[in-house]
Amino acid sequence: MKKTGILAVALALVMALGAGCLLAGCSSSASSSASVSAASRTFTDSLGRQVEVPGNITKIVPSGHTANQVLLTFAPEKLVGISQELKDYEAKYIGEKYKTLPVLGAIFGNKGDLNKEAVAATGCEILIDWGEAKKGMAEDLDALQQQLGIPCVHIEATLDTYAQAYAMLGDLLGMPERGKKLGDYCANAYKEVSEAMATVSEDQRVNVAYLVGESGLAAIAKGSFQGTILDMCANNVVVVEKASGSGLGNEISLEQISAWNPEMIIFGPNTIYDTVAADDTWKHIAAIANNNYYEVPAEPYTWLNNPPTVNQIMGLQWFPRLCYPDKFKTDMKSVVTSYYETFYNYKLTDAEYDQLVAKAIRK
Repeated sequence: MKKTGILAVALALVMALGAGCLLAGCSSSASSSASVSAASRTFTDSLGRQVEVPGNITKIVPSGHTANQVLLTFAPEKLVGISQELKDYEAKYIGEKYKTLPVLGAIFGNKGDLNKEAVAATGCEILIDWGEAKKGMAEDLDALQQQLGIPCVHIEATLDTYAQAYAMLGDLLGMPERGKKLGDYCANAYKEVSEAMATVSEDQRVNVAYLVGESGLAAIAKGSFQGTILDMCANNVVVVEKASGSGLGNEISLEQISAWNPEMIIFGPNTIYDTVAADDTWKHIAAIANNNYYEVPAEPYTWLNNPPTVNQIMGLQWFPRLCYPDKFKTDMKSVVTSYYETFYNYKLTDAEYDQLVAKAIRK
């Protein structure tokens, strides 16, 4: 009788506790489910891939140089690796401490040298890819995700969709305010330039060539992803059979440049800008003869391209102001200083501004 009484009391207690938990929704399985839900969520990337990502992302690696630049403007404190070593003039704007991050390489591009072991060693929670969506990219990222054991996502960004891209990045990283701030800046810059260019007729567009490489005998061709800004704001005279997608451009000859005879030339960094005026073989070209040639600024990254990423937003505001200064209300200095403060939290001094644009404004 005593044993039966004890069992009855125990059974009553179990039933009472079970009923209480059901009423309160506190079953162990429900608690476990809530924990998993809070720890991860499904994110749909620009390729339409549904990827399980951490609910609170604190450790990121970039897929390559394009994503690297964007993440350094957005959330450098979350980076646990970078695609390539920061040079001194880059670290000046971004922060010296980021020079010590492990260098991981890149998935795509000419080298495709991503060091998977180094990525794993960082303890990262996610790999982010940014930029142009290319054929086969979804399959490539799926395979990489399996190899690394971490989520890999792609965010597509073109010159006219940076606002959406930054909003998506802000959502992914739980930083919607930063996403909105940078996205709004990009959208406003694009709108301003689009409206200005709508007042420039086809025959008023500047005939321009963007020349790169040490000898200046490579060019960013019309229709290339690297030449988006030139195509939007001028008449890019570099028309070739197949435009290169590389920042190295298409190889061309001086004879071909002479045939195109651009009225303006933009030289890339580390070219013949400083010596071209004294070179007799170039003197007959209209841009050189009329002293209408410039060198694109490249700190911390080249304003126009290479890679074509958020640095293009600076180039988008610089290049048309160089070509059609009377079409804009805000001056070059206001735009440049605002960009550096917004994206890099860096306040340019007057001397720094002067040095930055010394070869990039009308002579």
